[in-house]
Amino acid sequence: MFLESFRVESPRVKYGDGEIQSEYRYDTTEVVPPGNGGGAGWVVRPKSVTYNFKTSTNVPKLGVMLVGWGGNNGTTLTAGVIANREGISWETKEKVHKANYFGSLTQASTIRVGSHNGEEVYAPFKSLVPMVDPNSIVFGGWDISKLNMADAMARAKVLDFHLQKQLRPYMESMLPLPGIFNPDFVAANQGARADNVIKGTKKEQVEQIKKDIKEFKEKNKVDKVVVLWTANTERYSNVVAGLNDTMDKLLASLDKNEAEISPSTLYAIACVLEGVPFVNGSPQNTFVPGLMELAIKKNSVIGGDDFKSGQTKMKSVLVDFLVGAGIKPTSIASYNHLGNNDGMNLSAPQVFRSKEISKSSVVDDMVASNPILYKPGEHPDHVIVIKYIPYVGDSKRAMDEYTSEIFMGGKNTIALHNTCEDSLLAAPIILDLVLLAELSTRIQLKAEGQDKFHSFHPVATILSYLSKAPLVPPGTPVVNALAKQRAMLENILRACIGLAPENNMMLEHK
Repeated sequence: MFLESFRVESPRVKYGDGEIQSEYRYDTTEVVPPGNGGGAGWVVRPKSVTYNFKTSTNVPKLGVMLVGWGGNNGTTLTAGVIANREGISWETKEKVHKANYFGSLTQASTIRVGSHNGEEVYAPFKSLVPMVDPNSIVFGGWDISKLNMADAMARAKVLDFHLQKQLRPYMESMLPLPGIFNPDFVAANQGARADNVIKGTKKEQVEQIKKDIKEFKEKNKVDKVVVLWTANTERYSNVVAGLNDTMDKLLASLDKNEAEISPSTLYAIACVLEGVPFVNGSPQNTFVPGLMELAIKKNSVIGGDDFKSGQTKMKSVLVDFLVGAGIKPTSIASYNHLGNNDGMNLSAPQVFRSKEISKSSVVDDMVASNPILYKPGEHPDHVIVIKYIPYVGDSKRAMDEYTSEIFMGGKNTIALHNTCEDSLLAAPIILDLVLLAELSTRIQLKAEGQDKFHSFHPVATILSYLSKAPLVPPGTPVVNALAKQRAMLENILRACIGLAPENNMMLEHK
């Protein structure tokens, strides 16, 4: 059974005055080590904490500014939203296609809300709490290439020709603002595109980005802006004591026009200072320690890193399954080839290193969860290869081989071949990231004993399901297992409307 919409009736939930208030009992456990009240051995104790949630139902008019707007991802998302908004359909040799939001967690997935007469009841994910309608989003952004969005869409070669033809009148008047370009942080082959760049010192560039955000907000009369980086992967920035390791040192380095501050970090600084959520969609270390400290001090939302779309999403599911089943993955080999501009940029070794780091860490928490299988410090052999093959364009090939040890010295090998249209997988993830980043700014909570409501931590772990290398607050464990990430996000939103977490016990049927 499917419900288009629903409303929770409970004495723990109140509606009105532009908000939903809910009371939520959070059942967890605390683990006490020996000698700290745990006696001779470790003790695990059930623990309950009552939280109050307050969620604003005043959905804003949202502006989304993309860094790298004219790239494959930016043009594909913009085109897709326009096609959905205008109800566009187009014919291919297979059939007539209608615009949709397939691949979006918020727009195309469902959640279980209960059961009725022995039948499971589901509702749209987006019906949990009021969210921005994607069709109402106003797009803008920056790009180092001055092509208008229609020509950039044609250059990307992602969408069918007959769809592009219908979209051109909507997109040819869309022009990207000049972007920040530093050839030291990307492959040399990207210089040919750079005909639309912001000049000046790094401080002047940050001031220009702040000005761009203000003018975009005023011109389009939007209530909120979210900025997302979907430009090229940068090389890793060097984290240097006295340069970017603290907030004060980072801002001082900005004043001194220090070379080792990447364009993505400059955009992030501008957004934090403007109080605008910034999401990093590439694997570089945009959020150096000084920037993290600045965002926390300003209570400005940041999130990332890298879109989790194809190969890594499969890896986070499969390794979680194997380790959870008591099977020991010992070797993981991942190979990719693609022919879009992302692939061309990643052909530079220093840039590829950023992608390699984000992809390789995805199994760490799953391995650490099972010391029966893995001794301290033991880890599967894990290698990632990416090659640039121009002919395949945006249709990325990913091939994986997982070798595991099984019962009594046996071995098990799983081989996967995944052909994924890169930007058509990434675009709905970008959509989810900006919608959830905006939503997170409308949710407040307080634990029992606290006097005031407060927002979520500005380092937005709520975005982990969509991120290849989830950004977490300092001292917080990273969770990569996909099912846990989705459950975390779903259960937080369930708590906002007073629904218990989905525990899958289904005792009502037993």
